[in-house]
Order: sequence, then structure tokens, then C-alpha cells
Amino acid sequence: MLADNCSSVQGFMMFNSVGGGTGSGLGTLLFEKLSDDYNKKSRLSINIYPSPETSVSMVEPYNSIFATQSLLEHADVCIPMDNQAIYDICKNSLDIETPKYSNLNRMIAQVISQITVDMRFNGALFTDISELQTSLVPYPIFKFLISSYAPIITHFKMDHVQLSTVEISKLAFETENMMVKCDPRQRKYMSLSILYRGDIIPKDVSYSISQLKTQKTITFVDWVPTCFRVGINHQVQQTLQEDDICKVLRSACMISNTTAITQIFSKLCHQYDLMFAQKAFVYWYLQEGMEEGEFVEAREGLASLQKDYEQADSEIFEEYLKEKTET
Repeated sequence: MLADNCSSVQGFMMFNSVGGGTGSGLGTLLFEKLSDDYNKKSRLSINIYPSPETSVSMVEPYNSIFATQSLLEHADVCIPMDNQAIYDICKNSLDIETPKYSNLNRMIAQVISQITVDMRFNGALFTDISELQTSLVPYPIFKFLISSYAPIITHFKMDHVQLSTVEISKLAFETENMMVKCDPRQRKYMSLSILYRGDIIPKDVSYSISQLKTQKTITFVDWVPTCFRVGINHQVQQTLQEDDICKVLRSACMISNTTAITQIFSKLCHQYDLMFAQKAFVYWYLQEGMEEGEFVEAREGLASLQKDYEQADSEIFEEYLKEKTET
């Protein structure tokens, strides 16, 4: 949120859909203008990435890559929300036969509420956007974070389920509870935080973290320590009457920086390449004043980002980063 007198504002947050024309075009333009005017403030962007299940436009791959290129330049922290992942959560975990945008939006709202709870209530971790940036973004190029939420339980199942802190901690690392279609078990973490909310006892959290550290599927890159940052806020999760998810006494949100984020970019690039190879729909962009070279430049920018994340997994990352900086 921005005010006229921004001297006391730590940063700003903006939501936009990168697949649609308004979200990708007007949304990124607005973000660029805000970045120019408030370039010393931390800039957090919540980005909704498209899904075939909820597609409304044939040119979503183009829009998404153009928007991602802009985010690389102007955002400090990006938290993608993959419509396909959230659609599957609503369908499989919340038993919604045909999820609508309203169902997806309510799920996203719960996750963002959990991430920002310490900004709104008295907490110790991520009390402002700048702290989110300094804690989870080791290098400016690695600004895309993934998030998850647990437990995701329907009102019907709540009567039969009682989950401990250890159980919700483990659920937060399950791929079916993640807001992006990727599998961190196949790659490595660069930073990681777990945000607990509600009836949480610190002793139970310590035990939960010790249990998570024993899992071989949770691995970190060689150039950072194995570190779990933990936040506890005793404000219980809130829900609305129309919410699909049931209110629980305790919940957890995992937010991390992992090289697995490239999986969503790979899928996006594949769709982009199929269309651009045939120059499908390119004419309409050229009619609006764009040049064909901008399509190539945007695609190369995302390819470079994918390479950066892949190199972060390797033991020679520091040498690669030095060489990249020099060139």
C-alpha cells in the first residue's frame, strides 16, 4: 500500500495475472511506473500464472513471458501462483467438482494472509516486505519464491481430522499442497521459511523442524547453510462463510526459494515455442507497435533465467556467477 508521504512505507505489493492482456500489459506497466517512482522501496509482486483448465486467451504464453521479463527487471520478490496447481487443490483436496475463479481466489487469499500475518499483527518474522526479500532472495536474479499451505481440509473432513504441528509441517512440503506445479524434491532449496499460525507451541515447532531435517527429499544447494527460518503468530486463521477451506486451530505456510521453479518456466517456454514457431497470433502484437525482435528477446531472457537456476544447483555456481557478472 502506498501513501502520499512514502517516507515511512517499507515497500509495496501488487497482484496481477500474467496471462491476460490487462494483467500482463497494464499490470506490468503500472508496476514499472511504481518501481521508477519508488525505486528505493521493496517491491513484492504476486503473479497468477495461467492454466489450460482456466484459460481465457489463446495468447497467454506470449503474455506470460513478456510479463515475466518485466518482473525480472522491476520486482524485488515474486511469488507465483499457478492456476493449474490451485485448480487441482480445489478439485482434489477441497472436493470441488468444477472449480471457478472465486474458488481459486479464496485459496490464494488464505496463502497471502498467512505470508503477511506478521506484517499485520504483532510478529517476529517478515514484519515487512524488505525482510521477506533479505531473508529469501540470496541474489537478485533468484527472486521467484514458491509457497504452500497446510492443512487444506473441507468442512466435512474437519470433523474426522485432528492434525498435530508435526503433521501440518510435513504436509506443507507435499507437492499437492504447493501453489506452483513443481517438485522441489527433484531440485534444491536456496532458502526456506515456515510460517506457523494459531495454537502453536514452540517446543512442537522445534521437534517438527528436527523431523524435517532428517528427510532426504529436502536438500539445499552447497553454497548456503541448511537453515529453516521459522515464524510463529498466534492469530488463528480466519475464514469467511463462503470459504471452501475449513477454519483450523493451527496452520502452516512454507515459502521458499528453490531451483525447482524452473519447472513452471519450462512448461511456459514449451507452449511459447510451439506458437512462435508458426508465428501464431504475432500479427496482432505487431499491429500494436511491437517488433518481432521483442519476442526473441523475451524468450532469451527466460532461457537465461532457467540457466541461472540450473547453475545454482551445481558446485561451480560461484565461478559461473563471477563469469556472468564480468560479461
